[in-house]
Amino acid sequence: MIRIGDWIEMPQAHADGDVIDIALHTVKIQNWDKTISAIPTHKFISESFKNWRGMSESGGRRIKRSIYLDMNSVHFLSEDEFARLSRFEFLHEYLGAKQKDLEIANTRQMSGKGIKPDSRRLTNVGTFRAYVWHYLRGHPKIHQEMTLLVRQLQPGTQGLPLEIYCFSNDTDWANYEGLTADIFDHLISSLPEFGLDAFQEPAGRDLKILRASS
Repeated sequence: MIRIGDWIEMPQAHADGDVIDIALHTVKIQNWDKTISAIPTHKFISESFKNWRGMSESGGRRIKRSIYLDMNSVHFLSEDEFARLSRFEFLHEYLGAKQKDLEIANTRQMSGKGIKPDSRRLTNVGTFRAYVWHYLRGHPKIHQEMTLLVRQLQPGTQGLPLEIYCFSNDTDWANYEGLTADIFDHLISSLPEFGLDAFQEPAGRDLKILRASS
């Protein structure tokens, strides 16, 4: 169940780190803060714990994080936005194919006079979702043989969550954290290109600006 060198997480014993010794009665774990936890061996049979060995051996480490979008910034793409975004390498082919699909779908017209026909239109949030997917699919540090999803979660009081679910191909903790930060640095900085705003609860500076403008 456990080996020396395994990363073990057992919250009820306040243990989270590498196994450094396995004896008859005690297992020693060096936690990430360099403290040592000594846990009775029988607890690894009678109680639950998490062994991260499977993650290390798989060659991929999961990234599961959301960007919360301000729903007031969600809108249909204008012709100017469509033309500008079509120049993006990741979106050129996608938008071209979508335009053809929409032209076919929107050829149906309502027969009644004065009635505006239903039509399908592209949104900035849907186009951003496609951009994120293509960006991750082409990223050299994302594991391309494991699950890759860019999906919307249930909207709520904190906006519209756009969740990124994928795996890095480097399981080293420091490299993984650096990659995750780089990806979200890029995606958050790309939001204005799509006319989107990230949602965050009002802070002191926001209230100060609001009072100054009123």
